Amino acid sequence: MKRVQALVIGALAWSAGAATAAGCGPGALGTERTITLKREGALYGAQQHTALPLEQGEVVLTFDDGPSVRNTPLVLKALADQCAKATFFMEGRHLRESPDLARRVVGEGHSAGIHSDTHPHMMALSAAQQLDDLKLSRAAYRTVFGVDTPAYRFPFLEETPTLLEALRSADITVASIDLGINDWIPEDTTEVLAQRLRASLDKAGRGIILMHDANGPTAKAMPTLLEVLKEKGYKVVHLEWEK
Repeated sequence: MKRVQALVIGALAWSAGAATAAGCGPGALGTERTITLKREGALYGAQQHTALPLEQGEVVLTFDDGPSVRNTPLVLKALADQCAKATFFMEGRHLRESPDLARRVVGEGHSAGIHSDTHPHMMALSAAQQLDDLKLSRAAYRTVFGVDTPAYRFPFLEETPTLLEALRSADITVASIDLGINDWIPEDTTEVLAQRLRASLDKAGRGIILMHDANGPTAKAMPTLLEVLKEKGYKVVHLEWEK
């Protein structure tokens, strides 16, 4: 029964997202194209690894730390209003707490990876503890989505040899970043976040953008942040992985 309910919820969420997307006019930011990556232990994100094959002026929208019952729906609405697709890197503990919301994210056409189980500083953990955290987050992802996660982003972008090897062996892509907006300060305003985004875009010119859907100021600022991308002529590229 629970399985049937989950499928119904996912279908309804997809329908709602599709309906919103269909209502987007020519002035919407939109999603320019989709890159489908192999399920392999690749390493992307120019801040630490190889850059994705993006043209100048192309960006990938990514969000960490969710799903958040309070904030993720606001982010989803802003994305739907602009017909823009993103990738959400979810924590295992939040997947267990809010599985329906996680399925809604994917049901609305976004892709998902994991962002550890409890967001620890991995360098402070033993190898066994790091692997246990990975195991728990992968299990949570599989329980919610029925498949293994295709991608992983390190908490604080703090990579460790133990987890890099484990992810490579499991054919899980490591997704680092190219630019961010440092959106974890509770007192941040929409204007401040928009200024940071403009500055980061001017410096990088393309790449994977790190944001946080669990952060209240970010969720509130999303309509403005997407307008910044549109005003500056940036195109959104969506990441997906082979099934």
